[in-house]
Amino acid sequence: MTDLFDASPAPERSSQGDAPRPLADRLRPRKLSDVIGQAQVLGPDAPLGVMLASGSLSSLVFWGPPGVGKTTIARLLADETDLHFVQISAIFTGVPDLRKVFEAAKLRRTTGRGTLLFVDEIHRFNKAQQDSFLPHMEDGTILLVGATTENPSFELNAALLSRAQVLVLERLSLDDLDLMAQRAERELGRDLPLEPRARAALFEMADGDGRALLNLIEQIAAWKATAPLDVDALTKRLMKRAAKYDKSGDEHYNLISALHKSVRGSDPDAALYWFARMLEGGEDPRYLARRILRMAIEDIGLADPQAQTICLHAWESFERLGSPEGELALGQAVTYLALAPKSNAGYAAYKAARVTAKKTGSEPPPKHILNAPTGLMKDQGYGVGYAYDHDAEDGFSGQNYFPDGMKRGVFYFPVARGFERDLKKRLDWFVAQRAKRGNG
Repeated sequence: MTDLFDASPAPERSSQGDAPRPLADRLRPRKLSDVIGQAQVLGPDAPLGVMLASGSLSSLVFWGPPGVGKTTIARLLADETDLHFVQISAIFTGVPDLRKVFEAAKLRRTTGRGTLLFVDEIHRFNKAQQDSFLPHMEDGTILLVGATTENPSFELNAALLSRAQVLVLERLSLDDLDLMAQRAERELGRDLPLEPRARAALFEMADGDGRALLNLIEQIAAWKATAPLDVDALTKRLMKRAAKYDKSGDEHYNLISALHKSVRGSDPDAALYWFARMLEGGEDPRYLARRILRMAIEDIGLADPQAQTICLHAWESFERLGSPEGELALGQAVTYLALAPKSNAGYAAYKAARVTAKKTGSEPPPKHILNAPTGLMKDQGYGVGYAYDHDAEDGFSGQNYFPDGMKRGVFYFPVARGFERDLKKRLDWFVAQRAKRGNG
């Protein structure tokens, strides 16, 4: 990934006197083509690139961490599409304020000018407030661009999400931050007074946040140091220690991989060690709670259905207890998962079913398992020949539920471990019954 800001010559200072402007404002891109980075969003074949090329921009939700350009991109989108840009924050905006925004957008529309409404922290609006956007999005009064640092699937209404495309903006990498620093140095007219290791430590402190980096650079530039600073001098002056654990870099992914594989390998001691390493490095326990729950679903599955419940209870316990007591519940869940019987049969079955569904996505269900609430549907044969399983002597009709003409799919292969041992026996019985009845 590349930098949010471009590497082209820095813009000139404002001609309106010598009033100081923050470095982040001076380096703000002036057009979308100046923005480097977020290629997964802005590239020619990426969502925004395609929308702009076709002249059809839809409502959007930008999901990403702070300091990666959500506001900047929204403002530049308005410029590119000749829309009036309005920015509000869900933290400071109430229902009366929203009404005024909508009324102004309606009036603006009567003059032939559209409105791009940028809503920062949109997840902080409640359901009723989020719903208030819908009619104005549908009739074209506003083009909504929301920004959130939280998962939209959990924080935004389904109705709002159905009318907007979610685009994920990513953290800036260390190389990205270096490019940003180079541009800042050109704007300042001098190099930062940092030794190479101190420069690398500065980027780690920014933690993928471009705005934070520029604020730190502005502080450093004001020191007027006479000699390059080392790591200790830098961290002492900033009153912030250099990060030893990069929560968005290689070490983060290396350690979570070590934790996951230790659980999968049934080694509770190693799993607890890597769990503790991540906590000591400053990892968010909620991130670990999510990953631990994923391990239960992916690697234990139906071999121990209780594992998922234990992980959910551990997560809930952490939310109720907080730190540091809540981490103990997560640690116990890690231990349980490491000792639980392992099976990825459910995970593998899900992936195989998705592959088949993509290949046969237009095949309709067989008519005998379709409901027939109208006479026309009955005439078309809906529901004809359906066998009600509860009427069968053994509670199993053995009918075909796949599309007509499609070869029966076999996706789930339970292992002979834990609770799946019993599931395998049931599955084998069903397979044998289908074969007897000619539906195998």
